[in-house]
Amino acid sequence: MTRLAVPHFTLRDLWLSTFAAGLALAYGAAVVAAAEDDPWPDLREALFEDRQIQPGDGVIRLEAPYRAYDAAIVPITLAAEMPQTPERYIKTITLIIDNNPAPVAAVFTMTPHSGTAKISTRVRINAYTNVRAVAETSDGMLYMATKFVKASGGCSAPASKDQDKAMARLGRMKLKQSTPVRLGQPNEAQLLISHPNYSGLQMDQVTRHYIPAYFVQDVTISYGNETIMTVEGAISLSEDPSFHFSFVPEGPGALTVEVRDTEDAVFTRSWPVEPEAGS
Repeated sequence: MTRLAVPHFTLRDLWLSTFAAGLALAYGAAVVAAAEDDPWPDLREALFEDRQIQPGDGVIRLEAPYRAYDAAIVPITLAAEMPQTPERYIKTITLIIDNNPAPVAAVFTMTPHSGTAKISTRVRINAYTNVRAVAETSDGMLYMATKFVKASGGCSAPASKDQDKAMARLGRMKLKQSTPVRLGQPNEAQLLISHPNYSGLQMDQVTRHYIPAYFVQDVTISYGNETIMTVEGAISLSEDPSFHFSFVPEGPGALTVEVRDTEDAVFTRSWPVEPEAGS
């Protein structure tokens, strides 16, 4: 998989360096940062150096609740507001949660086959924070949309399943489509991945020990021989990651998903796609 070039650190480097100071220190630093500091200038420099970032109006839209119902599963939608054409399209979207212990939640890489480039997922939010979507278009320009979200404790919230049940279902996937598939047009689908996505800040409620970080690191979604989207994830993605996405099939084929986690376990599944008659 082609990885997004980040000047000073990758997503894996970021969460490793966060944990190096100890779990308690990481959690405390996040709370202090939320209350006193603005982490964005340092994040901006580390991720994008001195590149200009323009307002996202007309290019990228970010949807997020002002006050989250559950900080461990905050719904986020990233949507292109420009036509996606082979000549110019949104190539990557970097989802950043400023005050999370690992601020870069995910990097979505797209192609001209990514349909409308509208993505929905669920994230953990650890403290009141700005959430940012930085889109890079295929001509190398950067655009940003920002929302402020009131939520706290999402990264340390207990898992909803016990570890034995979570591991028994590890890597299972479902694909949902609400409408018949039409050739040559954007079609929406939802991918659900069974994985505990442990953040490293969660405590086992029986042993009172912290559960080591263990999460989905890479997702590749393909149709036939064409890549639709890749996702580089980190600890801020919620338990049992879910992704709404779109794709443009040019003929009959299969949607194939490959998932790799931080223990290098690889899970693969394919679904045949049956276009609507006459499409």
